[in-house]
Amino acid sequence: MDNKQQIEKANQLSLREAFADKQVLKREIIAGITGFFAISYIIIVNPMILKDAGISADLSVFATILSSFIGCWIMGFWANAPVILTPGMGVNAFFTYTVVVNMGLSWQEAVTISMVSSIVYVLIAFTKVSEILAKGIPDALKAGITAGIGLFLVEIGLEKAGLIQAGKTSILAIGDLTKPAALLALFGLVLTLFLFVRNVTGGFFIGIAVTSILGIVFNIKDQATPNVSITDIDKYSQILGKGDFSNVLTIPFVLAAFSMTMILVFESMGLLEGIIPSHNKFKKAFQASSVTAFLSGILGTSPTVAAAESASATESGGRTGITAIVAGTMFAVSMFFIPLLSFVPQAAIAPVIIITGAIMMNQLSAINMYDFTDWFPAFLIVVLIPFTTSISTGLAFGFVAYPLLKVAAKRCNELTGATWILGVLFMCDLVLSTIL
Repeated sequence: MDNKQQIEKANQLSLREAFADKQVLKREIIAGITGFFAISYIIIVNPMILKDAGISADLSVFATILSSFIGCWIMGFWANAPVILTPGMGVNAFFTYTVVVNMGLSWQEAVTISMVSSIVYVLIAFTKVSEILAKGIPDALKAGITAGIGLFLVEIGLEKAGLIQAGKTSILAIGDLTKPAALLALFGLVLTLFLFVRNVTGGFFIGIAVTSILGIVFNIKDQATPNVSITDIDKYSQILGKGDFSNVLTIPFVLAAFSMTMILVFESMGLLEGIIPSHNKFKKAFQASSVTAFLSGILGTSPTVAAAESASATESGGRTGITAIVAGTMFAVSMFFIPLLSFVPQAAIAPVIIITGAIMMNQLSAINMYDFTDWFPAFLIVVLIPFTTSISTGLAFGFVAYPLLKVAAKRCNELTGATWILGVLFMCDLVLSTIL
């Protein structure tokens, strides 16, 4: 049995069986560590974004780590799925810049909005509604979601590598390839590609480790981390369980809660559909994600979602909950070594993200590009996710366009009740997003 067959066989293993199989256990540990390093930047980036909402960056580091640790363990033990849960990029921007900055609500009210939205998410996840919605997503759109997230990861990876930057006369331009960080990223990309095509076990992790060591040798580091250590955890109670429920019935609160619910439910659904290798784990993974999203509000951070970077763990061979448990454990350990994360530069992480995104874009081959009513909605998802840096926006345009084109082509028989409902809900979300 070759390595790929062994990895696929692991899809069917229970958590206990996976722990008992030494070969599977080794691969899952490597996958978990790889996935952690691919998403570890969230420990620094999320607090920096929440700082603009008025939450202390030094304290939200603890909230980010704890919500990720708890989420990954719930995902691992409950769903047995190789999915890493962390405060979501995009969701945290909505939390900060839409709800707090633009709408003028306090961060305590934003936390409450997060909790209320997550309760709706939990109700959907633990009922048949989640199955109806999942089955109602056409195959073309599912493939488009995976490919769109993949292209988004490629964009993120290229930006982290310094290989692209905002252009002066165009949206994007080539980065400054004379900078040491960009050259280090190119080295890491070549090395990681070589290891990947040679099917080297733990190739992604080896690429990150070697590139990081080279970065240390040449003193190539990122910006400083928040000035915090484990000894400051006694101050964490200042943001723990601080939700403000005084304005729950106001129109701004309700509108914001509806939009955040749409983001949480459908972004999570799209991410999980694109990441989980075995779809029989979707239901429990969706449930784990919903529960953790609720707990994150209590912990004092924006909602958690499945990290797109989880795909780097599955591409490293992760197939069971051990991957998530290992990643969660790494988050817990990182609390004692937050300043040391600066020694793993973005240039070392970027190659893994780029390659993972490229692999996810293979799903384009599953779309019938000769059927425009299938291809164009999927195309909208693929391009708008990275162009708007919003997974929910890409999903909205794709799901609205799909039923419209089927009606225009007089092929309404291909539409299900769920497809109609999703189209209407996403249309409402687009309208509300414009209002907000």
